[in-house]
Amino acid sequence: MGPQSTSEKIAAAARRLLAQEGSDAVTMRRVATEVGVTAMAVYRHYPNRAGLLNVLADEGFSDLAGRLQRVRLSGSTEKKLEKLMNIFLDFSLENPRLFELMFLEPREGARQFPDDFRAGLSPTANPTARVLQEGMEAGLLRKDDVWEIVFEMGALLQGLIMLYLGGRMTLSEQGFRGLCRRSFERYLHGICK
Repeated sequence: MGPQSTSEKIAAAARRLLAQEGSDAVTMRRVATEVGVTAMAVYRHYPNRAGLLNVLADEGFSDLAGRLQRVRLSGSTEKKLEKLMNIFLDFSLENPRLFELMFLEPREGARQFPDDFRAGLSPTANPTARVLQEGMEAGLLRKDDVWEIVFEMGALLQGLIMLYLGGRMTLSEQGFRGLCRRSFERYLHGICK
């Protein structure tokens, strides 16, 4: 691997600040100081702070999508969905502040439900949609709106993750993962008798 370009050094410094202190710490001035360049040099590579944060979020989505695409899905529909959920959990717990930037903070150009999802523009949602669709076609799941279910399942998981990352749970990581699995099972099977 050759030497990093200034643009790559800026992105790496921004990623470090994000990971250590959160998105509020990612300012053009702080990033410039970390890299050892002027703030104006940062602006030559990124139009503004929002543009820099978008690059970080886009890199995060690429990483998460790559993990989802590499997983071998086998077993029942429920097992396949659980594997996908575990990838989201792994990613969020490894990259908590990046996950918050990706899924919680408003960003220009962020994918919007339902149009972008129905158009297949969400590489992090598409694998779940495929598994759900297969389950419906096989008669294992009731026919319904796949994309609404994907969005609801994502909202449930992301909400639990945000509460955990926000310190609203006294659970260990293992306990938290168990809660997510049980919540997922309750969602999938329903809570009615």
